[in-house]
Amino acid sequence: MKQESISVFDIFKIGIGPSSSHTLGPWKAALRFLDTLNSKGFETVNSVKILLYGSLAKTGKGHGTDVAVILGLCGEDPVTFDVNKITLSIEHIQNTNKIILNKQKEIKFNTDTDIVFLYTESLPFHPNALTFLAQLKNGDEIAETFYSIGGGFVVKEGEDGHGSHNVVLPYPIENEIDLLNACEKSGLDIADVVMENEKAWRSIDETKQGVLKIYDAMRNCIYRGVHISGILPGGLNVTRRAAELNQKYTEGTVYNNYEEWCKIIHNTGNSFKTTLDWVSCFALAVNEENASFSRVVTAPTNGAAGVVPAVLQYFISFCDGYEDEKIIKFLLTASEIGSIFKKGATLSAAMGGCQAEIGVSSSMAAAGLTSVLGGSVRQCLMAAEIAMEHHLGLTCDPVAGLVQVPCIERNTMGAIKAITAAQLALHSNPENARITLDDVVKTMWETALDMNHKYKETAEGGLAVQIPISLSDC
Repeated sequence: MKQESISVFDIFKIGIGPSSSHTLGPWKAALRFLDTLNSKGFETVNSVKILLYGSLAKTGKGHGTDVAVILGLCGEDPVTFDVNKITLSIEHIQNTNKIILNKQKEIKFNTDTDIVFLYTESLPFHPNALTFLAQLKNGDEIAETFYSIGGGFVVKEGEDGHGSHNVVLPYPIENEIDLLNACEKSGLDIADVVMENEKAWRSIDETKQGVLKIYDAMRNCIYRGVHISGILPGGLNVTRRAAELNQKYTEGTVYNNYEEWCKIIHNTGNSFKTTLDWVSCFALAVNEENASFSRVVTAPTNGAAGVVPAVLQYFISFCDGYEDEKIIKFLLTASEIGSIFKKGATLSAAMGGCQAEIGVSSSMAAAGLTSVLGGSVRQCLMAAEIAMEHHLGLTCDPVAGLVQVPCIERNTMGAIKAITAAQLALHSNPENARITLDDVVKTMWETALDMNHKYKETAEGGLAVQIPISLSDC
């Protein structure tokens, strides 16, 4: 079997909400298509059309898939693009019926007719499929199909699906057994094994700096989210709650920056109710930002972007964990768990329901928290198993195709379950566990295969059909 080499920066990616598979993935696919057009010469392009299949079509409007492919074709970078310019950029293209490919070649482009939503068609490899069609001035046509397979990972038709980093790692890991063997043979913990593997791509200092950059993005997202009120976009009229909760919990205390805010949180006490309130607030803040097309970290997806940051912020605020090395250890450990789920199951809600998003993120956060609280390698893996075990079968049923109801609140649930799983593992003997992480990964995948397609990010089942509203009503 071909080994798949996944970096921490494949699991954690800075991007724009609301969905890693329906926004970030298609955006990256459009950027890859630009590479093909560049090889032909942008000046030779006469027109471009995009076909969206399956889940990308059914929930594409709510997830901003159309917006993502447009900005991708414009050559914008989701990591750096100013999120405040999204609406103006799209409105300009709609008003002029023109797009500038890669900021170089202007062509006619009608957002109503050149993006086609094929609601009843799916391609066999993956429900999240899109095809780019380009007609050249000489009459030739170019067609490329991509699959957004979850967590911002993109596979082009004909590729093997093993990603872009097929490098030889000192500790190749496909599952829990491989990870245990690597740790036992080397005497290293999970984070150290990950760091050794990352050396195949870059230096230790570069990896540490990159991980801290990921943390900065998570921290900034939480801090931004707890200071913005109002109604979320999309038409459901969902009220943002994180800012109101933050104001209530801080009781009007004045602060000027993140560090001062953290001290206030710490001083509110560490009772069960207090920590529960704050963890929920942290998670809400991130996913309200995500729903607002703001900048988040895919962890491992956008729909589940609030779980890992919320648990990490809990560690910083209530466990005195505001140290770079501890933050790095947390995130490296969490990333390896996400990698194992990606290899053995899926990170795509369109393939596995929300167990593939909230479930995986909770499992990642549980392992990360256990590691920095002094847990052994086996306790970290036990925590990861416990967290996923209690998300098995979780469906993805976004109301009106938006990443809002029930998605935002689900991040609070995933974060709390992660903390609970960590505490259980820390006070348990993993030798007595009857279920392994590999068992639960296999079970999750089998559950995904058995799950009815309407519960896989189609907005055709569950809560999505119980709420009497659709985007056409908005």
